[in-house]
Amino acid sequence: MGTPDLTAAVQHIAGFTERWTARILPGQPMIAPARQFVFPQAVPGEEDALARGALWLDIKPEGEANFLAQCALGFAGSGLATGVWATPRPQTLLAVAGGYGYLIDTTAPERTEFLEQRPVVAVHAAPSANALVLVGFHTALVVTENDTWMSPRLSWEGIAINGVEGHHVHGTGWHMPSDRELPFTLDLRERTATGGGFIP
Repeated sequence: MGTPDLTAAVQHIAGFTERWTARILPGQPMIAPARQFVFPQAVPGEEDALARGALWLDIKPEGEANFLAQCALGFAGSGLATGVWATPRPQTLLAVAGGYGYLIDTTAPERTEFLEQRPVVAVHAAPSANALVLVGFHTALVVTENDTWMSPRLSWEGIAINGVEGHHVHGTGWHMPSDRELPFTLDLRERTATGGGFIP
């Protein structure tokens, strides 16, 4: 059974307002709060997800009672993101468990979104663009104040982020035919990408 990375912490991001608090628990608590939620909920093909283990979170929305969230691990092992991040949405947190991402609306946990970026390898904040960038093997999923959007494919396999400057994310993607890492820039304002290693 998979185990969460208990060294993971809640990542507070300057410029993002948080109307919640959260704790990563070592496992299922002996005494649980009245409200409990399991994620993902009824996703075809993910019926056995919880058998791999889970990230347990004690979450308290501002001015409301706390609740327990059990977030299924996507994959066991290292190399994938695990933890909790503040987001551009004050009432919403990002939980990532073994590469599976969950946007949890702390005021309405039943509306939690199971993110399509699987796995999430790394999370990068772009506070100037009011965005979070979730990097996968081929693409990046961007979480904004109002929605999420997916970049075009940037690599045949593997993306490295070199830096975030204002509204721009700079990185490299692998180009299989030449076996080289080619640079790309993701423009978070225009929602466009230039360069990258995925050139068929």
